[in-house]
Amino acid sequence: MVKVKRSQIEKLEDLPNVGKAIAADLRIIGIRLPDQLRGQDPVVMYKKLNLEKGRRQDPCVLDVFMSVVSFIEGGPALPWWAFTEERKNAAFNTSKG
Repeated sequence: MVKVKRSQIEKLEDLPNVGKAIAADLRIIGIRLPDQLRGQDPVVMYKKLNLEKGRRQDPCVLDVFMSVVSFIEGGPALPWWAFTEERKNAAFNTSKG
């Protein structure tokens, strides 16, 4: 994973695990700047994206949301798949979102 410098994060694509597609998804749910991720609930974000797109998104999108919220709140820059086990073990009910 490319080392990310927090001081140089200005746009969504500067965040770890965020490319054009995830940045577009974040914009769909009203997140336009990295700092807007602070205090967000990744599950709520995921369910909102499902609603906006009219279909259930791949659960890995939730992993990415978990990774970027964790990072923006001070956590280390980890690959999105580092959050897969946490998602699977948690009591998230994303099937209705």
